[in-house]
Amino acid sequence: MFSMFPPLSRRSFLKTSAAAAALSRTALAQQQTIAPGPFKPTWDSLKQYKTPEWFRDAKFGIWAHWSAQCVPEQGDWYARRMYMQGDRIHDWHAEHYGHQTKFGFMEIDNLWKAERWNPEELMGLYQAAGAKYFFALANHHDNFDNYASTYHPWNSTRIGPMRDIIGTWAKVARAHGMKFGVSNHSSHAWHWFQTAYGYDATGPMANHRYDAYTLTKADGKGKWWDGLDPQDLYTGRNLVIPDGLNTVAAQDEWHKAHDGKWHEEDPPENPRFAELWYLRCKELFDKYDPDLVYFDDTELPLGDKGLGVTAHLYNSSIAKHGSQQSVVFAKKPTPEHTGAFTLDIERSRSTEILAEPWQTDTCIGDWHYRRSIFEEHKYKSAETVISLLIDVISKNGNLLLSVPVRGDGSLDEDEHAFLAQLASWVPKHGEAIYGTRPYSVYGEGPPEPIEQNFSEKTRPHTAEDIRFTTRGNTLYAFVLAWPKDGVVRVKTLRKGGEHAPRSIHRVELIGASGTLRHKQTATALEVTMPSSPPNPYAYVLRIQT
Repeated sequence: MFSMFPPLSRRSFLKTSAAAAALSRTALAQQQTIAPGPFKPTWDSLKQYKTPEWFRDAKFGIWAHWSAQCVPEQGDWYARRMYMQGDRIHDWHAEHYGHQTKFGFMEIDNLWKAERWNPEELMGLYQAAGAKYFFALANHHDNFDNYASTYHPWNSTRIGPMRDIIGTWAKVARAHGMKFGVSNHSSHAWHWFQTAYGYDATGPMANHRYDAYTLTKADGKGKWWDGLDPQDLYTGRNLVIPDGLNTVAAQDEWHKAHDGKWHEEDPPENPRFAELWYLRCKELFDKYDPDLVYFDDTELPLGDKGLGVTAHLYNSSIAKHGSQQSVVFAKKPTPEHTGAFTLDIERSRSTEILAEPWQTDTCIGDWHYRRSIFEEHKYKSAETVISLLIDVISKNGNLLLSVPVRGDGSLDEDEHAFLAQLASWVPKHGEAIYGTRPYSVYGEGPPEPIEQNFSEKTRPHTAEDIRFTTRGNTLYAFVLAWPKDGVVRVKTLRKGGEHAPRSIHRVELIGASGTLRHKQTATALEVTMPSSPPNPYAYVLRIQT
């Protein structure tokens, strides 16, 4: 076994959680290892990685980005924003729960009961909608583990739901024949959560520090968190805002320049955080054996810790399957690190066919459940998501789609309707999706307004917007809008064109009976469509070449 770290110092060891403290130094050091195999914790070694073929075949996954931050139903980054005066969530929290000096986010963790969670029912809905893999949130930047963590007592088996969320999701997903993935966002907790150590700049509670700054383990005696240390949750005083910033603007600038930066490195004054992160993450992999892992990082998290735990996962996969079958995602590899993991593009997509498989991840609303999006009926439509899926797979990518879950574990009425609409389209057109590969060009039509990461601008589609996939001698052409004159014109397949097949024997429309009249001209393959469309959106031609 390859050792990642030297044994923890006695001082750091004594500060660990009760479970970790019970281990001898030797036993703890043995946990800080990498499974034997060809992958070592270096970038050069990790570049041996190849995305497995099963992932290229799967195309579509659904994500339950679900944690205690869904309980208030106020949307993304609640646990950070509730401690930032001037943010709407700060005021909402104080009004509904009490001021942050008395009622901090740890109390929200305890309010999370998951009382309406029915994972079997949800997985059935996800599978019916066409998902071939499922992702669960293992932890977020709020530093709470949704699994039975040995190294972190702030977890869902001891607080809140009192259940092993990840273990349950894994069992149910696999029972449905789906690949199982976990997302790990906790490497950023050491800076992201530092707002919990701040204070109001103005108002009646000005200069009174929030709960993270004042609470100790001793304060929990006789309370629901008796025996737990809030500092293990809030990560300790790593980047604490100084006294004397007495305007909201001044505090915002400070946060932006310090804890608001997207730090990828170890916390310089808190090596224990990174060491325990490694153990938590390794245990997540060893205990639940995920097929896919999503790191919310530009590259791999926390320097050598991310390299080590990724090498461990790859080697463990080889030991189990005989070849490397795991998929690891991160977002912006430098050129010299490209190939060590599978590229993920958050809330955007590629502008071209990429040589290696990739994934876009997005959400129909906010990542964490936000009631106002439901009440205002502002979720992405099924048509929008289906068009996105088509564009992504035409460029050698997969789509991971988050459907927000309420704090109680249920979906709202609009989400049920959305999944039903996916279920009526995706499986019906599965032959053009699953197991296909890109054509020589991804498609044709006016260019999309796309940027890398966090840009979901789009435009209305017309019958000129066409995307391709292929399987053997069959070419699939996705027409994103019904032609007004009843004729689809595929310019890419014009007679003698660079990307046109030598001959086209037969053209059919999936969901309709019979063959379609077609002819190749010097300008396009012209296909006469039926008098009415077989479904409300996205029409797929099956072209036999």
